[in-house]
Order: sequence, then C-alpha cells, then structure tokens
Amino acid sequence: MAAFLNQALFGLYPYVALTVFLVGSVVRFDREQYTWRSGSSQLLRRKLLFVGSNCFHIGVLAILGGHFVGLLTPHELYLAMGLSVEAKQLMAMIVGGVFGALCFLGLTLLVYRRLADPRIRATSSRMDIAILLLLYAQLTLGLSSIFVSAHHLDGSEMLKLADWAQHIVTFQAGAADFVADVHPIFKLHIVLGMTIFLLFPFSRLVHIWSAPLGYVTRPYQLVRRRGGAAARRS
Repeated sequence: MAAFLNQALFGLYPYVALTVFLVGSVVRFDREQYTWRSGSSQLLRRKLLFVGSNCFHIGVLAILGGHFVGLLTPHELYLAMGLSVEAKQLMAMIVGGVFGALCFLGLTLLVYRRLADPRIRATSSRMDIAILLLLYAQLTLGLSSIFVSAHHLDGSEMLKLADWAQHIVTFQAGAADFVADVHPIFKLHIVLGMTIFLLFPFSRLVHIWSAPLGYVTRPYQLVRRRGGAAARRS
C-alpha cells in the first residue's frame, strides 16, 4: 500500500497537476478572458498592500528561480563548475532562508490584510482566501525544511529531490522511487506544491502569465467608481 501511494503521489500526481496547470491556463484565457486578472483591492489598506505585495513577490520570484535552477540543473554541471554538493545545499539553505523570510513577511501582511479587514474579506472569493492560505502553508513547510536539511549537510536528500524533479520533467520512469524514503516534510512540500499547480488555473494566480518579466515593477490596477468624477465636479 505504501509503495502504491508513493507512486500515485510522486509518480502520477505531478503529471495530473501539471497537465491541469497548462491546459487549464490556456482554456481559461480562451474562454474567460475577463476573469484573467488579480482582482484589485488597491483602495483599501494601501500601505499594507504596498509593503506586503512587494516583499511577497520579490521573495517568491527568487524562491521559484532557486527551485528551478537547484532542482533541474544536472549534478555533473555544477560539479564541473567547482560547486560541491555540500556547498550547493548550504547556499540553497542560506539564500532560500533569506528570501523565504522576506516572502513570509510579505505573505503574513497580505493574509492579515485580507482576513482582518471586513471590507476586503467581503470582496474576496473563497478561492482568493484558499490559495493565499495554501501559499502560506507551502512557504511555512519550505522554511521548516531548512531545519531538517541542517541535519544532513552532505546533500543526500537534496540529490534525491533533484533526481525526482529531473526524472519528472524528462518523463523518465522511476521518479517516485527517489523520494520514497525522504523526510515527510519534503513529501508534504511536494504534494502541496503540486496541488497549487492544480488549482492555479482556477485562481487569481493566472495573472502571473500576463507579465512574467515586469511583474514586480508593474503598476497596481486602478479601480475607480463609475461616475465618481462627475460626483466630485458637482
């Protein structure tokens, strides 16, 4: 039973989640373009939004970039560059910890802002709140995994996770076997990460596709009440 569950979660589920992620994003853009937005609440608690949003986005973009490079770079390549497995893991822990803390600060402010203000909560959908809490849980797991990694600085767990990721993206068999005996916190981190990919097309996260390069420096959405200018003139 354990072997079946491991294969289902780490051999099959990633492909289900990534397929829904890609196909769902295309279908939503094609059929529901008017919902292809983040859903602005700029006029409410602007200071919290400014600090929280910038801290979160800078942190999360750095974390995603680090995961992409760290997991998908072939072991032989960084060894050829003179970077040992131990040094790579230590660098990942330090850089991930710094940007993870920045992201955690920003996300905490965003969660507080959305849940503590009755006006913002009233304009938030269930998916808005759910995806924010899932991201919060995922970030907490990621930061917690740093303390687990500190107990095996030889990089053995990191190599298993990288082998799993590289086998998944290259459609090689046996990917789930690499993570069969890794620490449970890494397994939870993977499953929750895949779940976020699964829910991505059905949430406000789709707006990331609109401007992936200029995302951090983009202006906020401007929301004006219809007829406001006329009311002011009167």
